[in-house]
Amino acid sequence: MPRRQPVIDLPALSVIDRSEGAIGRQLTDTLRNAISRGEMTAGERLPSTRALAQALGVSRGTITEAYAQLVAEGCLDAKAGSSTRVARMPVPTPLPARRRAGPASEEAPAPPACAASYAAFATRLMPMPSIPFSVAVPEGAVAMDDHWRRLSHRVRQSQGAQPAGYGDPRGLLALREQVAAYVRKARDVHCGPENIVITEGAQQGLFISARVLLAPGDAALAEDPAYPGLIAVLEERGIEVVRVPVDNQGFDIARAHEACRRATVAFVTPSHQYPTGVPLSMPRRLALLEWARTRQGWIVEDDYDSELRYAGYPFPAIHGLGGSRVIYLGTFSKLLAPSLRLGYVVAPDCLVDAIVGARALLGRGSPLGEQHVIAAYMKEGHFEAHIRRIRGIYAQRRKALTDALAADLPALQVQPASLGMHIIAWLPEGMDDVKLAQAAALEGIALRALSPLFAARPPRQGLILGFGGFGEAEIKAAVSRLRQVFVANGVPLR
Repeated sequence: MPRRQPVIDLPALSVIDRSEGAIGRQLTDTLRNAISRGEMTAGERLPSTRALAQALGVSRGTITEAYAQLVAEGCLDAKAGSSTRVARMPVPTPLPARRRAGPASEEAPAPPACAASYAAFATRLMPMPSIPFSVAVPEGAVAMDDHWRRLSHRVRQSQGAQPAGYGDPRGLLALREQVAAYVRKARDVHCGPENIVITEGAQQGLFISARVLLAPGDAALAEDPAYPGLIAVLEERGIEVVRVPVDNQGFDIARAHEACRRATVAFVTPSHQYPTGVPLSMPRRLALLEWARTRQGWIVEDDYDSELRYAGYPFPAIHGLGGSRVIYLGTFSKLLAPSLRLGYVVAPDCLVDAIVGARALLGRGSPLGEQHVIAAYMKEGHFEAHIRRIRGIYAQRRKALTDALAADLPALQVQPASLGMHIIAWLPEGMDDVKLAQAAALEGIALRALSPLFAARPPRQGLILGFGGFGEAEIKAAVSRLRQVFVANGVPLR
């Protein structure tokens, strides 16, 4: 007569799924959870390893290992010659009766008050999907070329690019040398590699600059409208943010004098103001430098995409006009790929150590492999050739977008600009850009509303349309769909 399998009265075992495998791990987890929830009480005796193995139809060794793990964790007590029992554990706080359905319904703790602001930043800085007209998507024809792929393979096989110990928090010297040479030539920024600190993009450069230059309660000047990533950084630091209106000559430092006399730092995007695209005029650049000199203050110059100019020559960087009180920020994200997470800070001599220290606190440096590849890419001349190539492609795409808007949506007022990977389209009076962006998203069109980027009230209503990652046919088709969205939402077409 076959031996009968023993019946084990242990409620926790009911959740074990024998079809899933890893019975020992399941048993360990379910017993641990039952003990921590108080479903198995201190001193309660567990079945013998032999009996439980027979009940579950597994080897005795599987049960022995599970018990041993729980003994090691302090969940079970096991003494030689005695049965295994539940160890004494802290008594859990009973849940309200309406919430006792099971572990998934356990009441979630309330986050600390300080966490709310970070949750808001996560929402504000969330990237858009890679569909027209999201911004900064260098894909397809403007993606990095075969030179990058071949060079990347070759460099990564070299001894110097192999994973090793901690790198210099300033960044790879070879890359800093190439960056210093490039910004001298392209942007008239005079510096040496000792002034360069490699960062994880311009956003980290803004964060470091705010940490080094400002203490909580200080005041800083920012553009209006402004890049939301900058405003998030300043608010997180507890800075009083004084917004300075942008007009057709850019940031108006004369208005800043009137608005706040205690501010000592100005954050600007002078080559291609974000988001309007207006460059800062030369008289205002000089006035801003004079403001910094007389206030003993600082200018943080975010030069995020000055290379992408489609007409004429770019103004020299403010740093090139007088860099002793200017922190200059650059990035490879717009030109190569955002996922590289590599940018750089050009720091005045007196701030280099402070910026290196702040960078080190955020992480011990960016991955060396990517730094080696970009350094070689720049040294061999591929970087500047890549810029020349994509500049022509972007110019064609920009023209395709502006022509399509003029034909299908002439009521939109396109902001004149000759740089960058996006355009600004101002809406007719009385329109709501946030609602339009939401309606467009339902039709597979990505738009950013302009009004949330303004501090002034009432804000202007407009849309940001990126064209960088999309071919001409794709752009024209998306404008046709956008026209349908406008018609459905009562926006005048002319």
